[in-house]
Amino acid sequence: MTLTTGDRVELGDLVARYALYTDRRDLDGLVNLFTEDGVLVLPEPPHALGPVRTATGRAEIRAAMARLADIPVTLHALAGQVFDAGPDAGTATGHIACVAHHLTERAPGEVSDLVWHLRYTDSYRRDDDGWRIRHRALRIDWIETRPVRRWNGGERGGRS
Repeated sequence: MTLTTGDRVELGDLVARYALYTDRRDLDGLVNLFTEDGVLVLPEPPHALGPVRTATGRAEIRAAMARLADIPVTLHALAGQVFDAGPDAGTATGHIACVAHHLTERAPGEVSDLVWHLRYTDSYRRDDDGWRIRHRALRIDWIETRPVRRWNGGERGGRS
């Protein structure tokens, strides 16, 4: 099986929506990107940079992603994506590179950007509504911390 150009466009939109919904904290939209039995495997930085914490099913994925509420602003910038046909009809795999920024105010007026250079290893399944994430494992390649001179959290309640 091969992926059509349309499949690749839809898969690209799927992973872009994951980044967008994560940054907007749209947990309803985010969990609906997964199959009902979807799996999300996350790291536990700074101790474990590889995927070690598993959330299975939309309810557990929602709970895992709700942890983002403690971070005022995030920005997930997709750096590259490669999709391949999966072993069965209606399946695919993906390798996604991303740079994820996490802005936090450590003290009044002291904002820092915790930057994760990361990769997602995905498997997807097509259902009646289109492509969905069946399994996503996040691995952090490295972490940086950068000072931020000014920030504007916009809808997320940040400061300018």
